[in-house]
Amino acid sequence: MRVAIVGFGGIGRGYVAYLTGQGHEPVIWSPSGAALADFSGDALLTVTGKLEADLPLRIARHCAEAVGGAEVVIVAVQANGFRAVLDAIAPHLAAGQIVIISAHCSFAALYLHRLLSARGVDIPIAAWATTALTARKSGPRSVHVSGIRAKLDVATLPAGHAQVGLDVCRSLFGDRFELREDLLAIMLSNLNPPAHVANMLGNLTRAERGEDWPNYGSITQGVGRIVDAMDVERLALAGAFGLSVRSVQDHYVHSFGVAAGPVGEMAAAVYRNRPELLGPKTLETRFITEDVPFGLVPLEALGRIAGVPLPLHKAGIALFDAICARDFRAENDLLPALDLERFTADELHRELRGA
Repeated sequence: MRVAIVGFGGIGRGYVAYLTGQGHEPVIWSPSGAALADFSGDALLTVTGKLEADLPLRIARHCAEAVGGAEVVIVAVQANGFRAVLDAIAPHLAAGQIVIISAHCSFAALYLHRLLSARGVDIPIAAWATTALTARKSGPRSVHVSGIRAKLDVATLPAGHAQVGLDVCRSLFGDRFELREDLLAIMLSNLNPPAHVANMLGNLTRAERGEDWPNYGSITQGVGRIVDAMDVERLALAGAFGLSVRSVQDHYVHSFGVAAGPVGEMAAAVYRNRPELLGPKTLETRFITEDVPFGLVPLEALGRIAGVPLPLHKAGIALFDAICARDFRAENDLLPALDLERFTADELHRELRGA
């Protein structure tokens, strides 16, 4: 398949490597233009870790060149870039294509669905609860792929396209996808916000001072108990919408193959297997700048609509507002455009099914 990958950070580069190895034809569009600058001439992408290769790249100069003619478009940018990227790709999408949002948060698929509906375009938008692999840029022309997930949840908007979305995801990345009820189930299955927020709170000064600290090795029993307690709130919110989603323990079992138990013990097992994974060395990290405004804040909004209190989620937002001297609610540029507060819980759930 010809696959347009929008975004050229660690995840986007990792997808290039994986899809090329599977015989697909990825083309990259880097909204920032960094890919064109870094890969001038015949420069190759060097891939290390779970995948190893030196790959030539096909780089699109602009959005229309990438999206036009692509069978699949994968959005692989951080959440604070979603709105600008979705605004850019929407005019170029057409019947017969499919969009994958990796990883979905903050109603991004609903935002794109409304843009397309205004044009009379009805195409599947597949949303993943997390990324298909873990990867980071290891240099201007390289990427290190540290893991490929064995299991991954997917839902498609409109829900009537669910089987198409599932089939395309499996065609690209293999039989690792499990179909979920709808987009709301995917939103409530994202474990990054509570895990990252808890770990940053417990290791705040280490990050701020730029120290080396092990990501999973620093999820102590106390940090793990924060994650567990936030998970109770998330599961209660899912229950209010009649959904059953994976617990944080289920996530660790499916993603890392470790035995179930308290989060602190499960994280220690991950650390023993992958000690090279380090935590952020700055407060200007997606663990805060993405997971607070685009992770915790949308859940807070869902809690208001469903009448479910989320005191720890609210506390996390307030604490990081204070720590970073920012208003993270105001930094979410998707929520104001969606006007969700006018919906009842049932109405919103139908909207997120495309009903």
